[in-house]
Amino acid sequence: MANFNWLKSVGATDEAVAVLNDQPELFVSLIAVIVGLIVQGLLLWYIHFATLKPEQKKKKTKKSKDNSKGGAGKK
Repeated sequence: MANFNWLKSVGATDEAVAVLNDQPELFVSLIAVIVGLIVQGLLLWYIHFATLKPEQKKKKTKKSKDNSKGGAGKK
C-alpha cells in the first residue's frame, strides 16, 4: 500500500494524506496529467517553431567593431 505521509512535510493536510493513502490512483492520475500537459506544450512549441516562415525568424545581427565603445560613428 502506498504511504503518502511525506506530503505532510510540504503542507498537505491530514485529510488529504488519508485520501491519497486510501486512493493512490489519484496521485498517479495527477502526475500523468501533468506530464501529458508538459509533453503537449513541448509539441505545440515545436510545431510553432518548425512552421515559422523564414521572414518571421529572428536573424542574428553582427555588431560592428567601429562603434562598439560609443565613439563617433560613421558620417
